[in-house]
Amino acid sequence: MIILGIDPGYAIVGWGVIEYNGNKFRTLGYGSIQTPAGMPIVDRLELVYKGMREIIEKYKPDQMAVEELFFNTNSKTAIVVAEARGIIILAAKLAGVEIGEYTPLQVKQAVVGYGRAEKKQVIIMVTGLLGLKEPPKPDDTADALAIAVCHAHSAGSRMAKYYNKRTES
Repeated sequence: MIILGIDPGYAIVGWGVIEYNGNKFRTLGYGSIQTPAGMPIVDRLELVYKGMREIIEKYKPDQMAVEELFFNTNSKTAIVVAEARGIIILAAKLAGVEIGEYTPLQVKQAVVGYGRAEKKQVIIMVTGLLGLKEPPKPDDTADALAIAVCHAHSAGSRMAKYYNKRTES
């Protein structure tokens, strides 16, 4: 199964694509979609959408895992990030990709084993689990890979449904 993990944003969207098969991971690609500061938000959102379409077309993921939003301070930022997240989800939906959503707590629990883990711990675990030579940069990319790993570990019933559907065809 090919899983696209997404850490949503409008300035930086982290993404990571992994293949998960028989409890083994293979990293297919990762990076970030970055939009220039000072560019009108509608243009930034368009870049996010186009970037997502390119990633989906290139890697053809079976499922996408996206982080749920959690903001407790800046509501203006939360609204713009939510708009970008909506565009990201729409791009996947229009491409027929199944979507899973996870809280930061769920991601940390699945990857590190502790829901209150520090970002540095998540990066170390992702780097090790995926056999990467160095930690992914920027941090948003490491987060996206962690979200994909979380989905692989957490979506057993979804994955069983996927494999059953493939073997019936």
